Amino acid sequence: MKELLKSVVYTGIGAAFLTKEKIEELKDDFVKQGKIGQDEGKRFVDELVQKTDAVKDSLDLKITQIVEAKIKQLNIVTTDDFAELRRQVEELQIALNKDPDV
Repeated sequence: MKELLKSVVYTGIGAAFLTKEKIEELKDDFVKQGKIGQDEGKRFVDELVQKTDAVKDSLDLKITQIVEAKIKQLNIVTTDDFAELRRQVEELQIALNKDPDV
């Protein structure tokens, strides 16, 4: 039963959204039902928290990559692009103000 639950939780994005509290609840339920011991329950929680964090990190990275690709594909100006343009305009304004012929 424990292995089945682990495989279900580990697969899919659902694991990314399990909170540590929810995982603790699952562990407590299993311990109460006598399906796992306290030590095994702690390992179970630690493993699930670690896997959940890894899935979250992976999901965040993938979403960031997709968004960045779409921004580039749509040719949308990013904050960095805008900041660079602002810097260039400021440099041009300074250069124009220094030129006595203007």
